[in-house]
Amino acid sequence: MKLKLATIALGAMMAAAPAMADLVVPNLSYRTGPYGANGTQYADGFNDYFTLLNERDGGIGGEKVQTPECETAYNTEKGVECYEATKGSGALVYNPLSTGITYQLIPKVSADKIPLYTPGYGRTSAKNGKVFEWVFNAPANYWDGASVAVKYLLDQNGGSLEGKKIALVYHNSAYGKEPIRTLQELSKKHGFSLTELPVDPPGQEQKSQWLQIRREKPDYILMWGWGVMNQTAIQEAANIRFPMENFIGTYWSGSEVDVKPVGAGANGYKALTFHGVGMDYPIYEDMTKYVIEPGKASQGGQFVGSVLYSRGMYAAVVIAEAIRKAQELAGTPQINAAQLRDGFEALDITPERLAELGLPDFGPEIKMTCDNHGGSGMARLQQWDASTGKWTLITEFTEPDQEVLDPLIVEDSEAYAKEAGISPRC
Repeated sequence: MKLKLATIALGAMMAAAPAMADLVVPNLSYRTGPYGANGTQYADGFNDYFTLLNERDGGIGGEKVQTPECETAYNTEKGVECYEATKGSGALVYNPLSTGITYQLIPKVSADKIPLYTPGYGRTSAKNGKVFEWVFNAPANYWDGASVAVKYLLDQNGGSLEGKKIALVYHNSAYGKEPIRTLQELSKKHGFSLTELPVDPPGQEQKSQWLQIRREKPDYILMWGWGVMNQTAIQEAANIRFPMENFIGTYWSGSEVDVKPVGAGANGYKALTFHGVGMDYPIYEDMTKYVIEPGKASQGGQFVGSVLYSRGMYAAVVIAEAIRKAQELAGTPQINAAQLRDGFEALDITPERLAELGLPDFGPEIKMTCDNHGGSGMARLQQWDASTGKWTLITEFTEPDQEVLDPLIVEDSEAYAKEAGISPRC
């Protein structure tokens, strides 16, 4: 019945069904529910970049791109229903913006031979292309982020975290638990103690966690949050006067919607990111000319330039570049999902190419190979200035500690391969 409802919900979207020659990139979005304020901005950026390519360039390789949207409400079951309802539309790739949905889709896309692109989220060990043939998660994953955050704290402390106390406040879900093993290994290596504080979703109730933080007085707090959990945590930190410059969120805990509700109390808060901030990039001139001013922007362009809009746009940039590479390899603009997989695996987005796209220094170089589906893993930090209402980049792109991460990725991916009966390739 639910699958039937999802199919009916798709009715309006598919009524103007894409022409068979069109490139179909479904947008598994969530604009409703407790995570809607975050998801809606990402979905807008994703849609608008493909609209820009269609309006300015006539698509990619002369083929228009369709982004039929299906609402998941960040619900794993609904996400799977959206996948099943759209995969027959000629879908080339999926980017569900949910770790829970990703875990469910990995075996499905592998059987259906459709790429899954999960930048900065999903199953970290999918970086190992030997095992996860159909999954790509460049430019960076959760473990990269945890490592880069610890590297930053090492830099802030003269290279030593010996005896320091770090608390991890995390969304009690597959997503929030992702960095724990990495942080445990890093705590052994660098001599800091780690306190793990789960927050049950959606995360509006955190009093007990912050009482514990007040009692234990950690030197630093790392947060793996999403949706309303983020602003609640930042407000709680402000309430107990925890120094904001010692509070670092992951990629998904560092958007305007997380800090603005806290007002001046959020000033100085930091977060990881794997891309640039703001609108000071040439691409926005084209976005204004071809998408916003003609009234073609998703939701009227109200979120253009926000952190999550930029991230959705960046995901679309990488997918578009993979489509371009696939067309080149296949010798035809009308590619299928298997050909796009080959495009992803041969992708090399150089700094020069990013500049050509109007995004100089926006992200690290993304180079993928048969065994590396996750790129370099480089990330950087940004800091919130409440007086200007803007994020500022405060570090350059930083490499994670691969000495710690690589064995963890091999261990986790090999365990998955054994369980799923996969013979590693390459």
